[in-house]
Amino acid sequence: MKFVDEANIHIAAGNGGNGCMSFHRARHLPKGGPDGGDGGDGGDVILVGDAALNTLVDFRFQPRYRAGTGAAGSGNNKTGARGEDRVIKVPVGTTVIDGNTLETLGDLTEEGERLMVARGGKRGVGNTRFKSSTNRAPRRTTRGGEGENRDLRLELKVIAEVGLLGSPNSGKSTLIRALSAARPKVADYPFTTLVPNLGVVRVDDDRSFVMADIPGLIAGAADGAGLGIRFLKHLARTHLLLQLVDVCPPDGADPAVDVEVIAGELARYSEALAERPRWLVLNKVDLIEASERERVLQEIRSRLVWSGPVFAISALAGEGLAELGFAVMQHLEQAREALEHDEVVRTREADLKARIEVDVMAHGQEPVLERRDDDDDVEILYRR
Repeated sequence: MKFVDEANIHIAAGNGGNGCMSFHRARHLPKGGPDGGDGGDGGDVILVGDAALNTLVDFRFQPRYRAGTGAAGSGNNKTGARGEDRVIKVPVGTTVIDGNTLETLGDLTEEGERLMVARGGKRGVGNTRFKSSTNRAPRRTTRGGEGENRDLRLELKVIAEVGLLGSPNSGKSTLIRALSAARPKVADYPFTTLVPNLGVVRVDDDRSFVMADIPGLIAGAADGAGLGIRFLKHLARTHLLLQLVDVCPPDGADPAVDVEVIAGELARYSEALAERPRWLVLNKVDLIEASERERVLQEIRSRLVWSGPVFAISALAGEGLAELGFAVMQHLEQAREALEHDEVVRTREADLKARIEVDVMAHGQEPVLERRDDDDDVEILYRR
């Protein structure tokens, strides 16, 4: 099944049940008085994060959801049953946005996390409620309130601590295959990766991190060229970016220029995201003769203005992967420690996340076409 990362749905909470007008009648109690019960409250619509889900494709087939309506009250002061809540499971990492106001209602980032997105209508009250010393036979009731209705836009952002970015065929998929159990498609043509891939990288028995691979970026990605604009948002929740570059591109392109182009597209998409720590990974060094390797790598470095760490690896041959994995793990552990104990770091991180979210929202896309393949897979196409 293809990765579907956006969906529009309509939700409706249940209406409240009406109050009942009734008077008690019995042979021994001819004037028993009012005994109309209240209605039941309408059911709420609740979204809950489910780690077993990894796509929003199901919402393309079922875009409308309604909670249960509260039952009406009845005689003998019986209260109507509350409407059943509608609980909708969504993948962990889903952002919920009001389709009309574009307000972000919440993020479901943990397994079992719940978010109420539409409240059920209030119950109506029966005529018993209006009984008083001056009105002993009230004939007044109230109707149940209407439940909230909403159009929602669901956006799924993969949750990973490390994100891979680079041009097509820079070796991102090969790297995530080498470091984790993920098995993305690898081939010798551009845009092999069409959907984000996640992999758990284990450096020790009890030390690991999650890495995300997104489709390759090309010049103009921030303006919608290629697949970049659709998937750059998946890097929004990462804490470290690894920018891969092919040191021996088959078309003879300059690796240094490739680094600058990708860095520029990232900054154009989100200046805040570009402030994340970013390491340069020079890949496919096994294609350089051993005697020439150091000279070629040094020449690439000399043409770059790069302040972060630089690693030389071969994802295919496995060279330098252990060093890279341990360095990433150490960086993430230090970052976690700082977030836990340093209030200044927590404040700065919260501000950066908010700015990244604003940038991501500014590049929001609208699905305009659903294309169905012969094998019943679904792909959603977008426009700016």
